[in-house]
Amino acid sequence: MAKIVVRQYKSVVGRPAAQRKVVAALGLGRIGKTKEIEDTPAVRGMVAKVSHLVEIVQK
Repeated sequence: MAKIVVRQYKSVVGRPAAQRKVVAALGLGRIGKTKEIEDTPAVRGMVAKVSHLVEIVQK
């Protein structure tokens, strides 16, 4: 299955707990950290939920 690379570019400080949990579930946690993840509908939904904190670097 395809993979996507997700990068965190904003901090989770001051964000609601649900958004912090989503970022942690994606395997991120610090600004600038990247993670290669399977491209599934669940992951796409998680990225959409915190799209103001993370970005897809590569498809």
